[in-house]
Amino acid sequence: MLPHERPPLAPADLNRINPAIWPRTSTRTDGALTVGGVDVRDLARDHGTPLYVLDEDDVRSRMRDYATAFAGSDVHYAGKAFLCKEIVRWLQDEGLGLDVASGGELAVALSVGFPPERITMHGNNKSVAELSRALAAGVGHIVVDSYDEIARLGYLAEQQGKRPKVMVRVTTGVEAHTHEFIATAHDDQKFGLSLSTGAAAEAVRRILALPQLELVGLHSHIGSQIVDTAGFEVAARRLAALLVQIKDEHDVVLPELDLGGGYGIAYVEGDEALDIKELADGLREIVTKVCVDAGLPVPRLTVEPGRTIVGTGGITLYEVGTVKDVEGLRTYVSIDGGMSDNVRTALYGADYTAALVSRESQAEPMLSRLVGKHCESGDILVRDCHLPADLAPGDLIAVASTGAYCRSLASNYNYLPKPAVVAVSGGVSRVIVQGETEDDLLRGQL
Repeated sequence: MLPHERPPLAPADLNRINPAIWPRTSTRTDGALTVGGVDVRDLARDHGTPLYVLDEDDVRSRMRDYATAFAGSDVHYAGKAFLCKEIVRWLQDEGLGLDVASGGELAVALSVGFPPERITMHGNNKSVAELSRALAAGVGHIVVDSYDEIARLGYLAEQQGKRPKVMVRVTTGVEAHTHEFIATAHDDQKFGLSLSTGAAAEAVRRILALPQLELVGLHSHIGSQIVDTAGFEVAARRLAALLVQIKDEHDVVLPELDLGGGYGIAYVEGDEALDIKELADGLREIVTKVCVDAGLPVPRLTVEPGRTIVGTGGITLYEVGTVKDVEGLRTYVSIDGGMSDNVRTALYGADYTAALVSRESQAEPMLSRLVGKHCESGDILVRDCHLPADLAPGDLIAVASTGAYCRSLASNYNYLPKPAVVAVSGGVSRVIVQGETEDDLLRGQL
């Protein structure tokens, strides 16, 4: 339901901080938003805007929630959601593993001494250099995605005298109810090896024929922003059928099963979000039941949360530049960032909550569109939202739930520098990723 279709809002509604959408330490103090005990006005003054703000206590607490709920299983944080050295340190402190999808992400993890045996290497087109580095580092698992990669990895493993643990990424054909760009288990897409065509079973045969590789399990990822476990149950049943086939054909029982991640969070009022404990209990029950039904021992379960760990703990802070009323339609509120720091709305129609955070307002709500400063009519951060009618240039706006897939997808479109990332905790802010400058943009140009 779009904002103009919802019941009328009162001014107090615009000042409310919904704990399901905003970081766990968020509150209003003297009208202004504070996160981690730090006033957003101080953050804007000290670090500038746009600014990514990450609630350290929120993120760490969600890491602990996963570690507790999935005790006895493996939790590997999906680094693609947002990765930097400090996030890796938090993961190490809280005892979680890490998924990386490129040599660069692997380099971040190794640079701070993260245990390589707790790393899983993903990717649909891993280069020789990436695989070689993963082998040399001793990463815990490599998820293979193609026949070419099986041969490539086998050759490199023999050259290095290594025997890596590998999993087959299986395309299960499960229809995840999400945007087509983030649904990853149907056959007509780039990831994995199809179950229905027999490609996954053939991949298993090829791996088992190579003594350099140790096949330990199957991997599946059905998509992103998923808020129920129904799709995971279907995927688990199809994977169990393949496990039975492997046992019957090769007399091999694989000890591990990775059901991926993609768990959803709340972005706007009324959104559903998966409860971590309910998720853990549900996935364990699903895997146990399908394996018992198939006459298999229950494998060790791995999950790969990303968004549900960092998403809600992050906000992006902006300064209002112009307020333009388009009579009879809506008001366009332009801020000092845009699609270069959050491309998700333009990319696949993501929806967000935005609020005036430098003060409270008792003005009436006005139907608004929050837009950026880029030379694109599609440079929209929030397509339809209500903001106070007295909004003015210089006010601070925050967009909630931007901890995942915003900084990691950021660009320099129109030569805008990427914003800094600051962590807040206990009334203190500290930069964990430096913001770019114009000198950074010009560096490397000849």
